[in-house]
Amino acid sequence: MEERKYLKWYNMVGYGAGDVAGNVVYAFLSSFVMIYLTNTVGLNAGIVGTIIAVSKIFDGITDVFFGTMIDKTKSKMGKARPWMFWGFFGCALTLFGVFAIPADIGQKAQYAWFFIAYTLLNAVFYTANNIAYSALTALVTKNSRERVQMGSFRFMFAFGTSLLIQTITVGAVDALGGGAEGWRAIAIIYCIVGVITNTIAAFSVKELPEEELDEENTDDEKKDDKLTLLQAAKLLFTNKYYVMICVIYILQQLYGAMINIGIYFMTYVLCNKNLFGVFSWAINIPLIIALVFTPTLVTKWKGMYRLNKYSYMLATVARLLVVVAGYMGSVPLMLLFTAVAALGQGPWQGDMNAVIASCSEYTYLKTGKRIDGSMYSCTSLGVKIGGGIGMALSGWMLDLSGFVNGDAAIQPDSCIQMMYFMYLWLPFILDLLITIVLSFMNVEETNRKLRER
Repeated sequence: MEERKYLKWYNMVGYGAGDVAGNVVYAFLSSFVMIYLTNTVGLNAGIVGTIIAVSKIFDGITDVFFGTMIDKTKSKMGKARPWMFWGFFGCALTLFGVFAIPADIGQKAQYAWFFIAYTLLNAVFYTANNIAYSALTALVTKNSRERVQMGSFRFMFAFGTSLLIQTITVGAVDALGGGAEGWRAIAIIYCIVGVITNTIAAFSVKELPEEELDEENTDDEKKDDKLTLLQAAKLLFTNKYYVMICVIYILQQLYGAMINIGIYFMTYVLCNKNLFGVFSWAINIPLIIALVFTPTLVTKWKGMYRLNKYSYMLATVARLLVVVAGYMGSVPLMLLFTAVAALGQGPWQGDMNAVIASCSEYTYLKTGKRIDGSMYSCTSLGVKIGGGIGMALSGWMLDLSGFVNGDAAIQPDSCIQMMYFMYLWLPFILDLLITIVLSFMNVEETNRKLRER
């Protein structure tokens, strides 16, 4: 029997545009905040890393909190859309704050300014916006194929935005006056773009009525559906697949943080900072191509498990070849194998939201409790823990290797060797770990067996 269809193509395209907003925050922040702080503001990379790590302490509990708040929300816009819509205005304000640190307030005050703006951005506004946006996958359709398609559209916009930001930002900062002035100007532009695209996404879809989402529940289950924060957290962390997705997400964000060290690798190892944009093309174009075909591949492979596992095996082998090409000094081969690795990573990016929806279904089948908003906290939790640790490690490792702050033309050999390790070896190791976790991620088969009981 064919599943009911809930969405038109333009609903999915409009929804996908929300990741333009998400990535004018995330891609801009993760790719450029460290080099902005060290080379423009003149802050110490190790201290910045420590500030980011401390920020994560404040950041740690807000994911499940906002997920639970979404589950409890009732409004004309639904559960998730109000948090998504209003949350981004705070994202825009605090993102600008991160890239507008005054030059004349003293270095201690500059560190404090960054800590406050960065923590508010990540712990409050980005968390509320991103969890709500991700949760919409389970709230606007019950069709599993449409959920995969939503994920594919979403991440096509995400990687397209990342590609554009990583390609144009360095040149745009110079064109807009360079230095602190250039960073402030480009931040304003990205914030405006984010507000517009987030608004489009929030009003492109409509959440299903709660009674339709809960139509399988018994009356007793509906009475018990409202959970406390601790009850929701217990349900989440006793779901082994939720824990696996959190681990994968954290590893992915660590991977992304190491890839973003590319701006240093291109500047000081390959001696051409503009190559960062070229490598961004080698990453994002194959990802977008993979996303286009992911819904078809999921159907052809009769599910997501085997596709995700074997495609990530390809990515892992390709990243090892990037290491070989890097030590050979061959930029063309590095670009080729980087592209192959990205192609292998693409299917998981496209169907990840659908896998999370299946994890939410697993909790429902096991307990009778529906916690869709809380389940999607793994997306923000992974971004914040993995991305935060990754950025902190980046600062610490650069500082320990003897990185010279400011716009230095040459770095010591110890720092160059650290850049080789961070940009070449660590992404391979992280891809290998993700592949291992994905080999245990057969939630679809588990759900099938639970439904047959």
